[in-house]
Amino acid sequence: MPKQRITREMVVDAAFAITRQEGIAQVLVKRIAQELGCSVQPIYSYCNSMDELRAAVAEKAAAHMQAYMAAHIDPADMFRSTGYAYVRYARQEPHLFQLFLQRRRPYMRTLEDLYGRDADPQVPQSIARHLSIPVERAKELHLNMLVFTTGIGVIMATGSRELPEEEMLARLESACQAFLGRAMEE
Repeated sequence: MPKQRITREMVVDAAFAITRQEGIAQVLVKRIAQELGCSVQPIYSYCNSMDELRAAVAEKAAAHMQAYMAAHIDPADMFRSTGYAYVRYARQEPHLFQLFLQRRRPYMRTLEDLYGRDADPQVPQSIARHLSIPVERAKELHLNMLVFTTGIGVIMATGSRELPEEEMLARLESACQAFLGRAMEE
């Protein structure tokens, strides 16, 4: 029987699968070889460094998260559904969410920098239309909710699997109402 040809894509996919199940810290050459059922030699052939491989895994994880978010956001209620999707992703994919949070952001000096780089520009536009408020106010509303949902997401991704999702979503809804109330007053 001919030997299986290991490709770079297979190495990245195996590293992604390990990250998803066990966390990025478990992405080791021996562990990838075990996952692929091969020796470590093909892994070394495709990886100039573990940092390069981890960067490829982080890129794949970011694409995975974007696809999840796109599939779970309700365009009719983008503000609320974005927060809910973010928190649910943290619970369902804790290792990928942790990797997302841990990525370096050298461009970030302020929360506005983070928002400008990481937030979907369509969200504040949609919120502004939906609530009949100026886009700048919608951005502020979205940024406040993004900061809050990141905190809830961290709790969901790093806490016990026993934490009731309903409780977290109730807190999220409470914050949503408070932020909305403030945005509508201004």
